[in-house]
Amino acid sequence: MRTICVVTATRAEYGLLRPVLKKLAAAPELRLQLVVTGAHLSPRLGLTVAEIEADSLPIAARLPIFAETEEPVARTLARTLTVFDAYFAEHHPDAVLLLGDRFEIFAVAAAAAARHIPIAHISGGDVTLGAADEYYRHCISKMAALHFPSCADSAARLVRMGEEPGRVFCVGGLGDENIRTLPKMSREELSASTGFDLMQPFALVTYHPETSADAPDPADQADALCAAMAATPGVFWLITGSNADAGGQVCTQKMQAFAAAHPDRAGFIQSLGLRRYLSAMQYAALVAGNSSSGVVETPTFGVPTVNIGRRQAGRLLCENVVSCPGEEAAIRSALRTALSPAFVRQARAARSPYNGGDTSGKICEVLRRFDFGPAKNFYDGPVPDFDPQRSVAL
Repeated sequence: MRTICVVTATRAEYGLLRPVLKKLAAAPELRLQLVVTGAHLSPRLGLTVAEIEADSLPIAARLPIFAETEEPVARTLARTLTVFDAYFAEHHPDAVLLLGDRFEIFAVAAAAAARHIPIAHISGGDVTLGAADEYYRHCISKMAALHFPSCADSAARLVRMGEEPGRVFCVGGLGDENIRTLPKMSREELSASTGFDLMQPFALVTYHPETSADAPDPADQADALCAAMAATPGVFWLITGSNADAGGQVCTQKMQAFAAAHPDRAGFIQSLGLRRYLSAMQYAALVAGNSSSGVVETPTFGVPTVNIGRRQAGRLLCENVVSCPGEEAAIRSALRTALSPAFVRQARAARSPYNGGDTSGKICEVLRRFDFGPAKNFYDGPVPDFDPQRSVAL
């Protein structure tokens, strides 16, 4: 039996990993070792471990890595590396499955690589030029022995980075699978659950700080969005909290203050959880902010989306997304465009490039059968065609 350690540090990451975790837990030839860390265990970030507990998934370990107040990323990286090195030294799973590009996941990957534990990486090959996630993601990819990119463009990019085609399995996006398979709440249930009147037109807003070297001040970014929301009538603003990046705390405080100052027009919830979040996305008149879900998951719903600033710069954008600089006037203009009847029709016609069918099932099948033994070589040959709809073949 092969032990697969899966590490989750954020609410968004867990929401994507959830179908994989459930199938790993049920697989007769695989043993799930679920490690919870990061924001899940932080009171200031919502203690989202409660969502994992509600799903009754077995948690093998809870490893806190965040200080009580926001601190420099390098300190969290050092702590995470130390904590996970100790964990891997004691438990040494057969492989570690990691998703995405967060700095804490980069540190987990470094700890696994230092212990010569094979890494399987979900969502490598993406591009996000406006965030430090860009280089964390590519670093994880170079440490990984196995890749599960979400679309053909990302799969091809991994091969151009020197990853062997036989280690790259274009399985589609887990967010797209969640949207297609997870039962959603009714609009009435969603309103009752949040405590806000969501029977009226509403916008779902999630805004994180940009973290590239030349990023603007996060307080200025948040102020620009708040001013644009205040100047845009006709929708109720349902706002969720920012992530654990440097500057995330001030963004969250700005959004909380905006909701408190406009109680008839806005409401704030730190974390909606997966089912409420996808249900809100389904009924929203508009999605706004700079979360990856705004450009990766919204095409499946065909919901109009405003992508603000450079955090997601470089990602594949579909017809339902309008991008704008992180300035008040530009955001106001983009919000008006996205709410216009013509753009709503355009958004409804969008087609997602992330549909891979049973994405989580494909990931589990490859984890069951893949031979982690041979050393990885740098590949410098032609790039094959990738299709997320194609069945995996080993």
